[in-house]
Amino acid sequence: MNILDARVRLPQQFREARIGEMRDEYVAQYDAVLQVRSTIAKTLDDLIQEMKESGVDHAIMHAEYEFGEDGDTLNEALAKVISAHTKLFSGFGTISMEHFRPMRAVQQVSRIRELGFLGVNIQPAFFEMPIDDRKLYPVYAKAAELGLAVAIHTGINYSMIHPIRNEHPLLLDQVACDFPELTLIACHGGWPWVPEMVAVLRKHPNVLMDLGGLSPRYLGVQGAGWEMMYRLANNLLQDQILFATDWPVFPLKRAIAEWKELSIKPEVLEKVLGSNAKALFSKIKAEVKKNDNT
Repeated sequence: MNILDARVRLPQQFREARIGEMRDEYVAQYDAVLQVRSTIAKTLDDLIQEMKESGVDHAIMHAEYEFGEDGDTLNEALAKVISAHTKLFSGFGTISMEHFRPMRAVQQVSRIRELGFLGVNIQPAFFEMPIDDRKLYPVYAKAAELGLAVAIHTGINYSMIHPIRNEHPLLLDQVACDFPELTLIACHGGWPWVPEMVAVLRKHPNVLMDLGGLSPRYLGVQGAGWEMMYRLANNLLQDQILFATDWPVFPLKRAIAEWKELSIKPEVLEKVLGSNAKALFSKIKAEVKKNDNT
């Protein structure tokens, strides 16, 4: 079985902000829940070793913008990592969200395409913007025009200063309605609004989701809130779920083991752990190539 991790983070060694410079209000609660201080120091060599030990053949590395870093700098750093490890990694670039300017963001999306990335990662709720904020529409339009996917933080965040209402899956529904050509990936699966997330997935074939940063075993835990997702993962949603870890937040080997322990059909498990992502990113590459030829 070919395993593809659809979302790992650009290692901290390639980012400008260090843990001591991050906003205390943000880090304190995230550390309490996810122990980010113990994982953030992991390096690219650590990731490559984890991939080798867990049998992950390829990973999509995301330059996630969270702390006011320069988006252009993150994208260029990501490009260098990928160019040095083309067999192991593909990329999703990012845009500058702090002091957001639509035209600057559009230019960054164009640069993301020039760098050969597959998509754009945005986390608007960390900058007081809902997913369907009209200021983001030029970004969605440009990504759709260039054939790029957009990965968006959905569901709960653990910051005590950013409300989670801006990450509701129904906001993603509005974007998907306005941009039916655009591939959207709901990162973290939209919990606690799982029925709404399921409805959006059923309505829009171009919307997918991942459980990066979360323990997959909770899908099968009664009362954890994932019952509807778990029930439909084996049938109606089997083509729309991507395996992701949000490394270094969640270890690769543990995530794979927990997926395998769930009551998922073998053919569906193969899709989740690799085939769905492979099909999606092959589609994106074909769309980008078509755009280049027109």
